[in-house]
Amino acid sequence: MGRVSAWEALLLGVVEGLTEFLPVSSTGHLTLLFHLLGLPVEEDPFLKTFLVAIQLGAILAVLLLYGRRLAADRALWLRIAVAFVPTGVIGFLFYPLIKGVILGNDAVVAFFLFFVGAVLLFADRLAERAQYQDVKALPLARVAWIGVFQGLAALFPGTSRSGATILGGLLLGLNRQAAAEFSFLLALPTMFAAVGYDLWKSAPEVPEGGWSLLLLGFLAALATALVTVRWMLAFVARHGFRPFALYRMALAAVYAFFFLR
Repeated sequence: MGRVSAWEALLLGVVEGLTEFLPVSSTGHLTLLFHLLGLPVEEDPFLKTFLVAIQLGAILAVLLLYGRRLAADRALWLRIAVAFVPTGVIGFLFYPLIKGVILGNDAVVAFFLFFVGAVLLFADRLAERAQYQDVKALPLARVAWIGVFQGLAALFPGTSRSGATILGGLLLGLNRQAAAEFSFLLALPTMFAAVGYDLWKSAPEVPEGGWSLLLLGFLAALATALVTVRWMLAFVARHGFRPFALYRMALAAVYAFFFLR
């Protein structure tokens, strides 16, 4: 059993909160950290469940930060719902493949860290000529395509859910801040559904003491994400997504060098 210790659960939760909403792949970073800690995420069902469940803490941070706006904005909820439909269909159909085969696969993580970084460099330049400053102005057909981007991200660790939705938003005409904010908001139904379904399926496999570790990771991710979301919006307004794209590509090279030889 590769069950995490309390301090490891805390560390993993902090890394999740730092990376969930940045377009750098939280799963890629957590998989790398599992390796560094000597935890066999590819073989241990509980570690895979932990990897998914702590994301709920980061998602709750978005609800706390955007709750009032969501409560008063039906047009925004419509966009979230339209984008969530293709994501939900893809995730439901391919859940066994994601959980049983793809999650924690080193070659997949390294490839998509690099590939999405390269495409993000291109998309960030498009944002300089963005057609839409608010997702509510984006046609619903384009909103649905953002959901497709997010659904595809679930299939390939290293892609980054936030990275895929931001990339989709930029390619479909949103400016940088609008793409980032919609990525945060689309995470709400997506991750609540994904985590809830995973915990329902995996609850019998959670060992004694496992729930307290999940709670510790959850709280660490929540606290860290509250700070990260606000920081990211300010950073993107000044610097765009180019630094994240370059970071992804460099991390992919490091990842491949150490774990794919």
